[in-house]
Amino acid sequence: MNRLVPRLLLAPAVTTLLLWMIVPLGMTLYFSAVRYNLMQPGAREFIGLANFEYFVTDPDFWPSVWNTLVLLGSVIAITVLMGVGLALLVNDPFPGRGVVRVLLISPFFVMPTVNALMWKHMMMNPVYGVLAWVAHTLGGTPVDWLSDHPLFSIIGMVAWQWLPFATLIFMTSLQSLDRDQMEAAGMDGANPVQRFWFLALPHLARPMAVVVMIEMIFLLSVFAEIFTTTGGGPGNASTNMAFLIFKQALMNFDVGVASAGALFAVLLANIASMFLIRMIGKNLD
Repeated sequence: MNRLVPRLLLAPAVTTLLLWMIVPLGMTLYFSAVRYNLMQPGAREFIGLANFEYFVTDPDFWPSVWNTLVLLGSVIAITVLMGVGLALLVNDPFPGRGVVRVLLISPFFVMPTVNALMWKHMMMNPVYGVLAWVAHTLGGTPVDWLSDHPLFSIIGMVAWQWLPFATLIFMTSLQSLDRDQMEAAGMDGANPVQRFWFLALPHLARPMAVVVMIEMIFLLSVFAEIFTTTGGGPGNASTNMAFLIFKQALMNFDVGVASAGALFAVLLANIASMFLIRMIGKNLD
């Protein structure tokens, strides 16, 4: 009886959660096995794995997978490395530290579409953007970033928005670092590099794992920045998996192929999550 009552109380929430997950997944599985085009909504012929074959053999498929992995790895590397550096810079008290912390965290609250528009028009515009003004000031030639370096531009936008998140996590973690231990190491002759490598860095191992896990979950679905700035181009230079699925669903009107792509993206996310769970499990031991 003591076990039955808690289970009965949890049953509505668990059932709702299962339906919330299973119903969309079931519909995606169904549409991935039929020929369903929005231009012909009445025709739903069962075609088995043909949608998966079409999606995998799409010329944009492997470039989108590569762009997704490059975007994921680059943003995580930038945010972790720079996040640790910024957290160390603002860890010790100094005049105006509160204001600096607020300024560091504020980009994370900018909506992705606003972030993309700001970088597209204010920063990277080759005519009146800030980077073009800097190039003119230094005597150089402005670069059309979104046309010449589209994927690098997307990486910069996304990294700028996620850097405050990593910095905030690392700042919070450094606040719990034993100050007496750091002072004792300094009195014993350890230089700042040694104190960072042997004391601060091991202390940041768990926060790093958490940052990598959360960022990987969200960065697999980066879409707004690409849609607002480059449109996946030029060609497929900045197309990732999320944007390729969008193109199949709402530009080619092929819901079946888009559903197959969504299932592939779920598989990719699960493979990544297995490595993350193992990595975080090691850090928690």
